[in-house]
Amino acid sequence: MSEMSLAPRALYEEVAELLRQRIFNRELEPGSWIDELKIAQDYGISRTPMREALKVLAAEGLVTMKVRRGAYVTEVSERDLADVYHLLGLLESDAAAAVADGASPAQLQALQSLHEELEQAAQPDQLNRELFFAINERFHMQLLEIADNRWRNQMVADLRKVMKLNRHNSLLKSGRIQESLQEHRALMQALNTRDKVLCQQRMLEHFKNGLEAAN
Repeated sequence: MSEMSLAPRALYEEVAELLRQRIFNRELEPGSWIDELKIAQDYGISRTPMREALKVLAAEGLVTMKVRRGAYVTEVSERDLADVYHLLGLLESDAAAAVADGASPAQLQALQSLHEELEQAAQPDQLNRELFFAINERFHMQLLEIADNRWRNQMVADLRKVMKLNRHNSLLKSGRIQESLQEHRALMQALNTRDKVLCQQRMLEHFKNGLEAAN
């Protein structure tokens, strides 16, 4: 990989995305030291874009910079995780209420279609946890887009990156996929009946149960 091959996107942004995916895929484990020199050599880039990429990931909370020791993949404590889920619950429950209040029939149908994809991915005979997680995230981000508050969307996007550092723990809990699916069913029912208060309640419950599964 050369600096030329990564154009026209800013090189450090491309490197940040490559590292981000390696972190999410556990190729770079929480708490592990990031060998800047080796990775820069592997990617065929100089140290400058590598350092800029690490600054981006540090701002997102995925990387922790330690004085005279370099960059490490962030380890998420129980307190960190609880704080992230708490804020996500508040932000996304507020978004759910906004969708119940103002979404068009076509927008609700778009959410319903994503929910049906989620149902299919969770079928016991063809369960794909990674696919379920990807569709689940698309559902949540679609709901946020419909709610249409770019500041909330930006905050949620950053918080979800930190949440992903711990996502495999929640996936491995027995029965969590089906529990999450049931919570989505309840949320869709509340959305389709335009019940703002119930939508908020369902989304808060969804994140509360998600946190319990993640610990």
